[in-house]
Amino acid sequence: MSAFAHRLETLHATRPVTVLGAAVIDVIADAYALPWRGCDIQLKQQGVNIGGCALNIAIALKRLGIAAQNALPVGHGVWADIIRNAMAKQDLHSTVEAETGDNGWCLALVEPDGERTFMSFSGVENQWQQRWLDGLSVPEKSLIYLSGYQLASPSGELLTAWVESLQDVTLFIDFGPRIADIPDPLMARMMACKPIVSLNRQEAELAAEWLGVNVEQLGTQWQQRFSAALIVRQDKDGAIWYDGDASGHVPAFPADVVDTIGAGDSHAGGTLAGLAAGWSLPESVQLGNAVAAWVVSHRGGDCAPTRDALLLAHKNV
Repeated sequence: MSAFAHRLETLHATRPVTVLGAAVIDVIADAYALPWRGCDIQLKQQGVNIGGCALNIAIALKRLGIAAQNALPVGHGVWADIIRNAMAKQDLHSTVEAETGDNGWCLALVEPDGERTFMSFSGVENQWQQRWLDGLSVPEKSLIYLSGYQLASPSGELLTAWVESLQDVTLFIDFGPRIADIPDPLMARMMACKPIVSLNRQEAELAAEWLGVNVEQLGTQWQQRFSAALIVRQDKDGAIWYDGDASGHVPAFPADVVDTIGAGDSHAGGTLAGLAAGWSLPESVQLGNAVAAWVVSHRGGDCAPTRDALLLAHKNV
């Protein structure tokens, strides 16, 4: 049995986890090319799935056997009913119920090479209220997941102030493509909380531009400026991590890419699961790589593996 498989057998939560963010609907369609102005293209629908960054992570954690407090606002309406029913079937429940308003939805276009482009409609997941936050139980030593979609929304100030009020917790933030939309003062306050940040290649380039450095210097400059751990996901080339004076590269697992929907979220879910089990950052990133490799090998975002499925797949790898 491989060292990774041996470690998987020890995957049991030792720290509380709170996942805060969006549950939305993903309408996924194949597109032979992205639309251009004035065009009329035919799409082939793949499916209508529950999704959203935080929900993808909640699903990944659940299937890996890691319990979490899921703060995913669910409202009332056509999309909210689909989300609520689909979550219940997976024994997932949200601690946040919105009195009015529907959840958002997203059209995901998948090109022949697997690349995806999103067009999103916002809903209650971006209408956070203080009393929702006051109702959350966040013990010391907790891991808290946050998404850039919420931080870039009108709720960003409220969420940042809430995070600043917590004691002895570790933030895990995936800023996503909205990293450039978060106001600098808000970003400075969030980074002062010393979160673990996960970025993909494109987001790393935006972060480097924000810091005024070359992307090759990002890891070093990030540590000097923020003293906070950074993960840069590089798809088939694995991931690079930086933490204080230490850094390293974690190779990717082989994968036959079908589509990349949910890959970044699933990577975050796997990494969070490792951290919740007390694994080191590079060990946790390796788990993130394994979960992401599984997800890109299957269609749709709602396809995170169970721990047993990963064990079987990597038993001799």
